Amino acid sequence: MKSIYGIGLCFVVALMAVLLSSFLPVGSVVLAILLGVTVGNVFKPGGLFAEGIVFSEKRILAFAVGLMGVNLNFMILKELGLASILIIISAMVVTITSSILFSKFFGLDRKFALLLGIGNGICGSSAIAATKDIIGVDEEEVGLSVAIVNFLGTIGIFLLPFIGTVVLRFSEVNTGLLIGNTLQAVGQVVASGFAVGESTGQIATIVKMTRVLMLTPVIFILIAIFSQSSGKAGAVKKKTVPLFIVGFVLFSLVPTFNLLPENVIHIISKISHYALILAMAGIGLRIKFTSILRDGRTALLVGVSIFSLQIVFSSVLIYLFLR
Repeated sequence: MKSIYGIGLCFVVALMAVLLSSFLPVGSVVLAILLGVTVGNVFKPGGLFAEGIVFSEKRILAFAVGLMGVNLNFMILKELGLASILIIISAMVVTITSSILFSKFFGLDRKFALLLGIGNGICGSSAIAATKDIIGVDEEEVGLSVAIVNFLGTIGIFLLPFIGTVVLRFSEVNTGLLIGNTLQAVGQVVASGFAVGESTGQIATIVKMTRVLMLTPVIFILIAIFSQSSGKAGAVKKKTVPLFIVGFVLFSLVPTFNLLPENVIHIISKISHYALILAMAGIGLRIKFTSILRDGRTALLVGVSIFSLQIVFSSVLIYLFLR
């Protein structure tokens, strides 16, 4: 029962984030982290609050990620041609791989940079939340990753249509592919794509959802990589294949095979979304300003480098093979 105080504090922070997101051009997930950081550093909640904050950051996050699989529908792959799918996969691989190279160049922790690459390459906050325990990063790195990836995506909402239509003079369809293949969050893709045109928005959304589907194979690849790097196969298997990953995969079968009515799937998706906001409030409450000052600038440079390469690489592939 002691944890109720910390959970209550996370709930208040999450509620404020949801309310503020209605008035600000920033997602509620990012606002939950930012508000959590502010409250945590100004008021320094400890004692009665500590247990509940940790519960929110770990248990509620695992619950949110497990349900998150309900947003995946693998049947959407049928709506794209082979060339588009190959471009999506190639850009994702290059984006994630480049994060390791940039980590060496800028002197950032490799796992931290990998989290930035996964957030940029797949689906932002959701991908970071789903892979953080497999990679093995701390709360400060998770919070900074989410904040940086969403910050870059917000800029991209306005930048990508300009690059696609004005700089590269792509068609509406190819501009939609560029937007869907580079922006991090579904909401960002929808806002940016439909600002250009109806067909651009539709293509961008389909491409984005295809990138989201890539989260499942990436999770299992990461499990294999980090299991091998550990050396104790039996112990690692228990540690790196947690129950929420099993739930994530099982819930992804629900929309793919129409196992539940659409309205039930929508409710599960909403529960996952709000649980994620609550968990991010917990993560924010545990971040210290000292860690932001220490790693924030370098992490932002790595994030910008990853995002820039992602845009350039996707643009080149589209220009060469689909123009």
